[in-house]
Amino acid sequence: MSSLHSAGPDAIECARITALHARTFSLASRLLPREKRRAANALYAFCRLADDLVDQQSARSTTDLHQDLLRYRGRLDEALRGTADSAVLRELMWVVRTYEVPSRPLYELIEGVGRDLTTQRYERWTDVSRYCEGVASSVGEMCTHVFGVPATGHDGDDRFSVAIGHARTLGRAMQLTNILRDVGEDARRGRCYLPSEELAQYGLSVDGVLNDPAVALHPGWKPLMQFQITRARQLYAESRPGIAMLAADAQRCAVACARGYAGILDAIEAQHYDTVTRRARMKTPARLRLLWQAWRHRPEHPGTACPSGNSAPWREANAL
Repeated sequence: MSSLHSAGPDAIECARITALHARTFSLASRLLPREKRRAANALYAFCRLADDLVDQQSARSTTDLHQDLLRYRGRLDEALRGTADSAVLRELMWVVRTYEVPSRPLYELIEGVGRDLTTQRYERWTDVSRYCEGVASSVGEMCTHVFGVPATGHDGDDRFSVAIGHARTLGRAMQLTNILRDVGEDARRGRCYLPSEELAQYGLSVDGVLNDPAVALHPGWKPLMQFQITRARQLYAESRPGIAMLAADAQRCAVACARGYAGILDAIEAQHYDTVTRRARMKTPARLRLLWQAWRHRPEHPGTACPSGNSAPWREANAL
């Protein structure tokens, strides 16, 4: 397998973007073999650049950002036809060829982040879930192609489909965690991802989240956040069996990613559910402990994984 440095400057640029912007993912990716780590960095960089395009609303008009995203999609079109014009897209095309990543989740990601330019509030959980699918489940699907799902017997295609389903559920769990962590940051951008129907059930409103810095002191805020955290943990639980379906050399990374994001929920609880005035963060000792626990994880043989049962990677899920 080629090392990161022998892969050239394109791979180094993707690794730089990942290390700069994704602490949990960057740490977790160290548990992958070099070539898969190179691929994971490329996927992250591709997704990050798309997301960054729509997060410049204070500096540029929505119309201009729409055009930027359309140009990015056009550059992806050209790359898939054989003409990649940047380090990130050249690396992405290497991933597409090497790991047979389909184009559908790539375009799904771009469409998903584009919703931030047109939708600033959501009425129902089903609407938020659909958003999570676009911006995060798509990434889970891409990563599953890189991580690999070894076939057992004659059920290779079925197992791969089941593993993709679990990865997409994990993506929804992780994106909901992001939403709960970033309530204040999103509000300052004029966005609220908490469903208005559910806010109303606790005596809250989207306008309150967007405009009232003291909304976290409202008596309904804590039970609302407890409800959302329970939902996120249920999604993590539903995704767990998929980890043992992955190739053995990728399971530790998947465990670290899942536990790392689930640990953010603990951090939210530790700061009394106030993610309006400050962002919830895992402290460095907790991150390092997580990485150590994931490194100690014994990968299961894919043939022992049951698509509908509990799996060993999550037996210490609450150890953090």
